[in-house]
This record gives sequence, structure tokens and C-alpha cells, in this order.
Amino acid sequence: MSGETLHIHFLGTAGALPTPQRNPPCIMIRRGSDTLLFDCGEGAQQQMMRARCGFTINAIFITHWHADHFLGVFGLVQTMSFNGRTEPLTIYGPEWVHEFVKTLRQVARFNLKFPMESVELNPGSWVRFDGYTITAFGVNHGIPSLGFVLEEDSRPGRFNREMAIALGVPPGPLFGRLQRGEPVMAGSGDDRREVRPEQVMGRKRPGRKIVYTGDTRAIPFENLEIAHDADILIHDATYDESETARAAEFFHATAGQAGEAASALSARALALVHISSRYTDNTAHLSDAQKKYGGTILAPNDLDMIEITFRDE
Repeated sequence: MSGETLHIHFLGTAGALPTPQRNPPCIMIRRGSDTLLFDCGEGAQQQMMRARCGFTINAIFITHWHADHFLGVFGLVQTMSFNGRTEPLTIYGPEWVHEFVKTLRQVARFNLKFPMESVELNPGSWVRFDGYTITAFGVNHGIPSLGFVLEEDSRPGRFNREMAIALGVPPGPLFGRLQRGEPVMAGSGDDRREVRPEQVMGRKRPGRKIVYTGDTRAIPFENLEIAHDADILIHDATYDESETARAAEFFHATAGQAGEAASALSARALALVHISSRYTDNTAHLSDAQKKYGGTILAPNDLDMIEITFRDE
């Protein structure tokens, strides 16, 4: 797992309405050979072409059934079918996901060349992938809505080479077996003994973690243990602080509230997304978030990409 890359492509960072600079919501996460979409707003496939990401999507996760978060799925599945896709595609989402996929088949009016499946998720539901898990959590957006946590498995601790040699393990293949968690025999004759991984391996290290809220009114995240200590929190920041009342009315968050969430969750970085079309720049959003949160704050533009690296622990 140590060699797997983890990239976030911000394909769409707008709010409900697109602008000349921003497309509706679409976050692509590429982990190793896997490519996942979180929401798929209108124009997503053009953004994929601009980002040179291709259309090899392993799964789609929809946070909720407001049109700006799913209209891009219709064109995307048709393009994938035209391109000869045969692998199944699963669409995950909250209540009504089965109806959505049924409608998708009916409206398309073409012969889909690959199986398409739907899986309904609820807060606490999880989906297992190779080396990581996607877990859903509930948010407050006026209709059934989810956020998602992508969390990698724990990594092995650091290997203590000097301790292994002191215990009689010669450098070579036995080192690798210990690092894979296997006990080995070291020494010879009366000095032959078993050396166990816990004698030469440090404590396990956390994998990387990404939290995406989708659209949400400000909520108390403190008790949401699964979302704590993320490498990055991607949070609804539809409005600046001058529109706090409007944010509450329409079940969205302000940039300052996103900063409060990042602080409460001890996130290592914060990305502000779902920016309302009323704003022409991110200055106020960044300033508002900085008043509430002292970590790294990003206000990504469409097609920005960041890499999440392993922590040096």
C-alpha cells in the first residue's frame, strides 16, 4: 500500500448554478488504480477530458438527489457505453438511489453495454475496497443526504533493522517476512529462536483519510468520530459570513462554519467547495475560514488537483 498514490481532482466546485469558471459539484478521487466519483454534476465528462482523467470510473457516490449533484451521470454512462465499457458500474447513494438508476436506464433509451447496479447507503453504511473503506455519515440538507469518508487501512509500523540484527536475523528475505507480519526463526543450534514481528516493528501508522461533506447546513461534527483527524476536509462553503442567515435557510454552510468544522475535527487541511455563483472570487471565504481554523485552507478552482501524501509518522 505504501506505493499507492492518492489524488483529488476538483472537477466541479460551483454551487447549484454553474458559472463561466465553475462547473456543478464533482469530486474525483484516484487511489492507485481506482477512480471514484463523488457527485457528478452537469458537464462532468467534459471536465474529465480537460483534466485528462479518462472515463474509467470504478464507482459513483452521490451525496443527495438535488440535480446539480447528479445530472452529469446521464451523459457519462452513455459515453462509457459508446466507448465499449463492459465492466459493471455501481452507483451508491442515499434513499431513492434505486429509483434513480431505474430512471437512468429508462430515460437513456439506448442499449447499455455494461451492467449498472444501485446500492442504498445510510449513515454508518460502509463499502470495502482493496486497502481502504468508504463510510457514509449523515448531514443536514433538508432531504436524505450523506457525506463520505475515504479511509485507508493502517500501515505497518517502521521496521527496526538494528533490533532485528541484534536478535540474530540476517539482512535479506527474513526482513521482508517480518515486515509482512510473519514470525521467523533466527540463529542456529542451541541459539535458534523465534523472532516475532512485534519485536522489530513499531506501532501501526494511520492510513490517509479524506472527508467530503457534500451539501450541508452547519452541524456539530464533534461526536462524529469517523470524520476526525482527516488529511483533508472537503466542506460545503456556499456562502461567506455575511449570508449566515441565508445559509441556514437553504441548508448550506458558510466558509466560517466550514472552518469551525475543520477545527472541531482536527483536520489537517480544509478545502472550500460549492461556492455560490454570487461570488466572483474567494477572498471573503478564505478570510472567514481563517478566523475559525489555523490549518491549511484551500479554495480550489475547477480542475485543480492535489496529492494526499503519507504522514511522516
